[in-house]
Amino acid sequence: MTQPLILASTSLYKKMLLQRLQLQFTCEPPEIDEKPLDGESPWAMAQRLAEQKAHAVSAKFPNTLVIGADQVADLDGKIMGKPRNHLRAVEQLSAQSGQKVRFHSGVSIVKTSPEGKITNKTKINTTEVQFRILSQQQIERYLQIEQPYDCAGSFKSEGLGISLFQRIDSNDPSSLIGLPLIDLCSMLSEFGVEII
Repeated sequence: MTQPLILASTSLYKKMLLQRLQLQFTCEPPEIDEKPLDGESPWAMAQRLAEQKAHAVSAKFPNTLVIGADQVADLDGKIMGKPRNHLRAVEQLSAQSGQKVRFHSGVSIVKTSPEGKITNKTKINTTEVQFRILSQQQIERYLQIEQPYDCAGSFKSEGLGISLFQRIDSNDPSSLIGLPLIDLCSMLSEFGVEII
């Protein structure tokens, strides 16, 4: 690969996923406001934030491929963000107990030429998760063990969080962790980056 690659994220989860592709890349914080807009759907929010993150970093690093990604949890059209604390995580998992929740993972690649021309591609991958019926004791025990307070929906599917689910419907197992690698590989190819 001849062109530099940047992941517009400080997320360890996204960094570990991108490392699976064995590409050389650096990470830069996107520094954007991640609050939802009035009336914004979860799907639209995932798309907007992925694109904004990529554009924010691309503006600082022209002639570089920048990957932005974001995931939004969707419970009956309601946005479920990162809980940030124990109480909010209990509320989220209690609300998701026995429910189907959609997780929209947006991934965007932006390249800004030295002349200012912007090329952008974005895809959204949606995973549907059927949660088991969870008791308050199970929720508390899970949160004490894994403390997933920086994860949309209050779980880590790559860890013990998988025990919370009855079923996962997805065409990309990496999507639920926050960076849909199958879509990303296809998009990188369109920018001339071949993985193998």
